[in-house]
Amino acid sequence: MIVVGGGPTGLMLACELRLHGVGVVVLERLAERTGESRGRGLHARSVEIMDQRGLLERFLAVSEKFQVGGLFGGVMAAWPDGMDTAHPYGLATPQAVSERLLEERARELGAEIRRGHEVAGLGQDADGVDVELADGTRLRSRYLVGCDGGRSTVRKALGVGFPGEPAAVETLIGDLEFTEDRAKVAEVVERVRRTEQRFGVVPDVDGRRGVARMIVPADGVTEDRSTPPTLEEFKARLRAVAGTDFGAHSPHWLSRFGDATRQAERYRVGRVLLAGDAAHIHPPTGGQGLNLGVQDAFNLGWKLAAEVDGWAPEGLLDSYHAERHPVGARVLANTRAQMTLLGAESGPTALRELLTRLMEFEEVNRYITGMITAVDVRYDFGAVLPGDRDGGHELLGRRLRDVPLSGGRRLYGLMHGGRGLLLDRTGGRLSVDGWADRVDHVVDDIVDDESSEATVDAPALLLRPDGHVVWVGEDRRELEAALTRWWGTPTGR
Repeated sequence: MIVVGGGPTGLMLACELRLHGVGVVVLERLAERTGESRGRGLHARSVEIMDQRGLLERFLAVSEKFQVGGLFGGVMAAWPDGMDTAHPYGLATPQAVSERLLEERARELGAEIRRGHEVAGLGQDADGVDVELADGTRLRSRYLVGCDGGRSTVRKALGVGFPGEPAAVETLIGDLEFTEDRAKVAEVVERVRRTEQRFGVVPDVDGRRGVARMIVPADGVTEDRSTPPTLEEFKARLRAVAGTDFGAHSPHWLSRFGDATRQAERYRVGRVLLAGDAAHIHPPTGGQGLNLGVQDAFNLGWKLAAEVDGWAPEGLLDSYHAERHPVGARVLANTRAQMTLLGAESGPTALRELLTRLMEFEEVNRYITGMITAVDVRYDFGAVLPGDRDGGHELLGRRLRDVPLSGGRRLYGLMHGGRGLLLDRTGGRLSVDGWADRVDHVVDDIVDDESSEATVDAPALLLRPDGHVVWVGEDRRELEAALTRWWGTPTGR
């Protein structure tokens, strides 16, 4: 298996594939990890994912927790009550740190990561994918996933359409050393942000004394945003917008981004798939980009492994596009709305004032927070199973939060291996015989936990490796139908 791109999406995918024993080669264009950290945190759903794979402690050791509700278009509110998660927080983790932790885990699991290897072209046939590298080397793999960013070479080689809206505004971003007094920085930021929401200065970013993350609107939109701004350009924009450049000097990195929103028409073409920014680009409002890519990989990994292992039921791999394309489209839509709210004109200002008042309503705050953090994602599994009534149980399609089990165990602690799981609360009257090589059977009960905001009212639940519920009930025939649908033909039959 070849994964093109060694960012968080590609590395998460490599980890998921290796859990199932799939050989993985990650091809990364850059010879060394970049120090850039555009993405600066994990939202609650991504925190859950790290817990489901036994990685959360590593992230907690190098991150700070934060709780911000709403977080929409410059409007923030307190964390809402009643969120359906055992991890009601995000983690402030620089992207470079997230990449380091995921790369370490991928290597531990046996993934091969080749840096300084740029893909120049590819082709595919009925049996596999041929890859040509920039140095003339050729590789072949049964499948390939492009996780190579918004300018994806893989997507372009496939000829997949990338429709959407071009950038209308551009923003400069970077980490720079500064000499201005911190009290003066705070005063200027407070004044400028009254009218310009696309401006910000965060002193001592990521614990680095004397280094600030600076964000400032650019003067127009450049044709090639791959070329970073110069220090003088950056300082000129700071002076134009804020009246001072804060004594900025010695940049650690500088970059620029636009507000274009585009989404690949298809996430799969034969044996080649797209994930992360290769499949969708959008403004960074709400901090959703890195999280969306990691969640793409989490959805795709086990399905791709099933194809490689030969037990995937018909349509399983295509369900990746069916499930993740709508999620990506929703993120594009909400970032468009947020960019409108960030405008300095009287209309956006009035909208922000209105939304600020609306966010005081708990239901509004919970809805927006659930959308930004992705804890409210519910996949449409199409036709319900025989015996389901009224469209099935309310948990179907949703991921199950971490719940406490007897003996001090927790649900997510049982999912580190990336397998399906039957949580059997009937005392053992159910079985996964025939699928035991793919699905774990846990006879246990959910115990009372004062920290849980909701109860799980179900005799048994069947979870996919990504934690989403595919069956609820106690009828054995319905359970077998669900097992067959998601894990294919049982062994020995």
